[in-house]
Amino acid sequence: MKFAKTFMTVALVAFVAASSLFVSCQKKQTDGAVSPKLTIKVGDNWAATHPMAAALDNVFKPQIEKGTNGAITVDVYHSGTLGNEGDLWNGVRNGTIEVAIVGTPMNQEYPTMLISDWPFLYRDIEHAKKVWTGPIADEMNAGFHEKFPTVYALGWGPNSARTFTSNKKLTSVDDFKGQKFRMPSNPIHVGIATNLGASAQVIPLGELFSALETGVVDGQDNGMVTVISEAFYEVQKYLYETNHIVATLEILASDKFIDGLSPEHKKVVQDAAKATAEQAWNDYVKSLDRDREFLRTKGVTVTPTTPADQQRIITAIKPLLDTLYAQNPWARSLVERIEAVK
Repeated sequence: MKFAKTFMTVALVAFVAASSLFVSCQKKQTDGAVSPKLTIKVGDNWAATHPMAAALDNVFKPQIEKGTNGAITVDVYHSGTLGNEGDLWNGVRNGTIEVAIVGTPMNQEYPTMLISDWPFLYRDIEHAKKVWTGPIADEMNAGFHEKFPTVYALGWGPNSARTFTSNKKLTSVDDFKGQKFRMPSNPIHVGIATNLGASAQVIPLGELFSALETGVVDGQDNGMVTVISEAFYEVQKYLYETNHIVATLEILASDKFIDGLSPEHKKVVQDAAKATAEQAWNDYVKSLDRDREFLRTKGVTVTPTTPADQQRIITAIKPLLDTLYAQNPWARSLVERIEAVK
C-alpha cells in the first residue's frame, strides 16, 4: 500500500508538471512570445536596381529577419516573377502572396487611390517624400484597410517622377500631337496623353519593351529610373522630363499574414515597411542626376521642361483636372492638405 501511494504521488506530480509545461507553452504561443517559423513571399514588378526594389532587398528583408531572430524568412521576387501588377494585387488580396508592392490597380474600386497619380501635386520630390512618410500616409493606410479589410497598406514608396519618352521628336509640348503613347490602365494617365493631343494605348509593363521596339506605340510615360531598369533607352530616342506625376508604390500585406503574427513580430514588419519606404525615397532622390546623365551617355536626348512649358501642360490638362474634381468630392480637400505640407 505504501509503495502504491508513493507511485501514485509521483505520477500525479509528473502529470501536474507536464500539464503546467503544456499550458506554459500554449500561453507563450498565445501571448506571442513564441511564433512558428514562417517564409513569406514579397513580389514587385521592378528590376532589382529600382530604388523600391533595392530597398526591399537591403532594408525590408534583413530588418524583418533580424528583428524576428529568423522566425520570419523573406523571399523577394522582382521583375514580375509572381505576376503583373494585377496579379500581385489579387494575390495579396486573397492571401496567396504575403506582401506585394504595386501602384494603383485598385483605383477603379477605390477612387481615393487616384491621389497617388494626381498631376502636378508636389513642389518637388522632397515634398512628395514628406507627404508619403508622414501623417497623411498613416491616414490613407487606415482608410485603405477599411475599404479592403483583407489587405493592410504598410508604406508608400516612390515609383518615380514620370517623364515621356518617344522614338519621334519630343522636346516640347507641341510634339505630343499625333503620337501614340503607352499609358497605364489609369484614367489620369490616359487623360493626360489625350489632353496633350496624343493617343493612348494601355499595355502591361512586361509587354512594353516589345511594343516600343516594334512600333506598336511611339513612346510611353515612366520615370527615368524605370526607363533605365527596363532598358527602354535601347528603343527610345527622346526623353521629355515633364515630371507630370510623382507616382507612389504601395507596400501591401495580406491580413492572413499580418493578423497571424505575434504583436512583437507585427511591429517588426510594420517598422520594416516604413523604413523601406523612407530608404527608397532617399535613394530615389539621389538617383535623379545620375540617371539623367546615364541616359544621355546612351544617346537619349533628354530635355527638361521649362517653367513656361510646364504651365502649358497644366493648362492643356485642365479639362482632365476639372473632371477629376467633379467626379471625386474628396479630392479638393486632400489636395489642399497635401499642398500645405511643409
